[in-house]
Amino acid sequence: MAHTTSNPKIHEGRNLKRFREMMSVKQDALAVELGEDWNQQKISQLEQKEKIDNDILEQVAAILKIPAEAIRNFDEEQAITVICSTFNDNSQIGTLINNYNNPIDAVLKLHEEKMALYERMLKEKDEMMERLERFVVK
Repeated sequence: MAHTTSNPKIHEGRNLKRFREMMSVKQDALAVELGEDWNQQKISQLEQKEKIDNDILEQVAAILKIPAEAIRNFDEEQAITVICSTFNDNSQIGTLINNYNNPIDAVLKLHEEKMALYERMLKEKDEMMERLERFVVK
């Protein structure tokens, strides 16, 4: 199911890549999460698409634990404009900080949760390997 974006400057594939990199998720890891039909090359091709199929975008957003709308609506030029105006007029810094929940904190929290999950998965894998080794040795 394809969709249209009102702002032609938004490149969903590039936005996906930016969010994926901010979350420290490799293309291979994302491909594994998406399923057997996916691989690193297919993720690379996806990130080059200006428009991403709605269903795939929803799946990727769920894996990255971000709203799909963040990928659909992130406009780099608007972000740069906000940043530039912030640095050109320091009086806006406090307003911007107070008006927005700090997205960096949210991203860092998600990253920490993902790392904790990854560590739990590694521990479970090690425990499973130990059980299998004991089973094979018997």
